[in-house]
Amino acid sequence: MRKIALVGNPNVGKSTLFNKLTGLNQHVGNYPGVTVDKKYGITSINGEKYEIVDLPGVYSINPKSEDERIVYEYLTKKSDIDLVVVIADALNLERNLVLFSQIYDLNLPIMLVVNRIDMKGASKIDPYDLSRLLGGIPVAAINARTGDLKDLKDQIGGFERPDQWQQFYTKTEEDNYEKEIEERFAIVRKLLKFLKKESKEASSITNKLDQILVHRFFGYGIFIGILFLIFQFLYAFANVPMDLIDSFFGVASGFVSDFLPAGPVSALLAEGIIPGIGGVVIFIPQIALLFLFLTILEETGYMTRAVFLMDKLMRPFGLHGKSVVPLMSGVACAIPGIMAARSIDQPKERLITILVTPLMSCSARLPVYILLITLTVPDQQIAGFINLQGLVLLGMYLLGLIAALLFGMLFKFILKTESKSFLIMEMPQYQVPYLKNVLFNVYEKSKAFVWGAGRIIIALSIILWVLGSYGPDSFGNDKSEELISQTALESSFIGIAGQQIEPVIEPLGYDWKIGIALITSFAAREVFVSTMATIYSIDNEEDEASLLQRMNQEVDAYTGEKRYGLATGISLMIFYAFAMQCMSTLAITKRETKTWKWPLIQFGYMTTLAYVSSLIVYQLLA
Repeated sequence: MRKIALVGNPNVGKSTLFNKLTGLNQHVGNYPGVTVDKKYGITSINGEKYEIVDLPGVYSINPKSEDERIVYEYLTKKSDIDLVVVIADALNLERNLVLFSQIYDLNLPIMLVVNRIDMKGASKIDPYDLSRLLGGIPVAAINARTGDLKDLKDQIGGFERPDQWQQFYTKTEEDNYEKEIEERFAIVRKLLKFLKKESKEASSITNKLDQILVHRFFGYGIFIGILFLIFQFLYAFANVPMDLIDSFFGVASGFVSDFLPAGPVSALLAEGIIPGIGGVVIFIPQIALLFLFLTILEETGYMTRAVFLMDKLMRPFGLHGKSVVPLMSGVACAIPGIMAARSIDQPKERLITILVTPLMSCSARLPVYILLITLTVPDQQIAGFINLQGLVLLGMYLLGLIAALLFGMLFKFILKTESKSFLIMEMPQYQVPYLKNVLFNVYEKSKAFVWGAGRIIIALSIILWVLGSYGPDSFGNDKSEELISQTALESSFIGIAGQQIEPVIEPLGYDWKIGIALITSFAAREVFVSTMATIYSIDNEEDEASLLQRMNQEVDAYTGEKRYGLATGISLMIFYAFAMQCMSTLAITKRETKTWKWPLIQFGYMTTLAYVSSLIVYQLLA
């Protein structure tokens, strides 16, 4: 099977061409020793199969950044490459040909593909004339989004390397890299003078829109408004399919429980495996909708403007302009937020964004906040019109944002990197999103979550079920139907663990029952509410009033005071605001970083922050 490598600058349509060539016959791996994704797929050209490798987008093959090093080493050390296809953007042909000249000088079998030839402002070139000036190498002019790729495929299938090969340029010493780039630009300009003149027609629509959307004052307000609308859509439309999915798996669990004979197998399927699968699938609507909106913003060309606007504001906190989208996504769910961080090119800022995004208060924390605020914060007005409970809820969300920014600043000084952080980008012209490309990207990212994090989530769900359903006395006795109830829970492994950690959490104002909820919340933070309902023998966990009444009547056995006073309530909310109690998030962090090192660090620093903060708050308020 012949192998083709796709190379090009960022945002030239390389991934669009890759998707169109390979369709669903593609896979994602990673390059040895690094965390950058490696995309490769299979296509058929004139009856022969080809493996297409989509290399990271780079502006140069001078190996200083991780992406540049990957591309340079892949091209220089891989002896099995049959053809290098360099993608150039007709809207920025001069700069793109500089990268082409560097790869051309590696003396590899190469062809040039000029993309977006029919867009307003594109360079008007004749591919045959350009091929002649480049010594006879094949040149194809296409529109990867909507055009026909027959000419490109024919040239790939019939590729023959020119007999005469003249180097574009003799490479200078490494310490004269800037001079080398200047000379390459000069050569490219001379080359383009022999072709038809480049179009000087600027897109008046793009310029007019940029005067508003990238305005130094109004631009920020517009961007915040767009994010507000996106998350309103997420909350408005994701809840319906998520509730349906939740109901479906609830019915499925009940059906299995009723259909199969009572026993460990039935219980494992109904209470462990099926809910575990449901815990994966239920996130798909949020992930799919979020990446639908993000892909649309990228396809239109607006996302580049948003990154440009936010970069200056995010830098002092060790973050990147592209970090704003993952952070705001974390308000809905940290999982798609962390996945959105893959758009950040610089490894350091990408890692920092992944580490701090879970500090943003996600929707899973909301049931916990509402229960505890209703239980412990007085329902009264401040200044006659500000609701105290609503103010506390707002404060919890602001607390998460402040913590994310401060820890971003801390990681900025702790994490070291050899490459200098910078933002290089150009503003693409605005264009109508290509529906097929949008839907394909949504499908790919949803599939990546299901297959990447799903296996870990399901495994941990089963483990948690076993620990919560059985205890040391369960074995050797006829207790197969002894699932989680108040008595069984206390003697289960999780119940015993809750009692074991009680001395550790008692300074925070918690007892062993809260300790059980802290442990079970690792499956998902919102499990806190259902766990408390189980502990207090509430058969109908939707009966919130009964749960509140029982919890409100709970008394500390030692002090005789209410267990859930203001100090305990605020302490517990702060713990849930900061603690990493979400195995799904840890699983996706592992997938995105390709190692367990960073999920463990994430779990460690967030849990420490949660414990220390809750301890201080409780001791001050108690």
